[in-house]
Amino acid sequence: MMFGLGSQELLVILVIVLILFGANRLPELARSLGSSLKEFKKGIDEGQAKEPSVSPPSADRGAATAGERSCGQCKNPLASDWTHCPRCGTAVTQEPNMKIGSVT
Repeated sequence: MMFGLGSQELLVILVIVLILFGANRLPELARSLGSSLKEFKKGIDEGQAKEPSVSPPSADRGAATAGERSCGQCKNPLASDWTHCPRCGTAVTQEPNMKIGSVT
């Protein structure tokens, strides 16, 4: 079974829930839990739909700035001292900095 719970444990949990909430209130609790999960999934989907439309301008801005690094996977702008991308977690290779090595 899931989470290491057997059928006996699930039966005991069901009996406890029935005692605590009563048989009349269980359908109402199930409906409210279902609608809460539906709203949560809807919010997650809306957030993911908005994310791609927001990220391209920041990626273009990061690419336009000379000397600034960006993540190879998600194209997120990176600070020079970061070893991992904060957005996707990809390890970032350290590139030699042109400004430090050049003499004016």
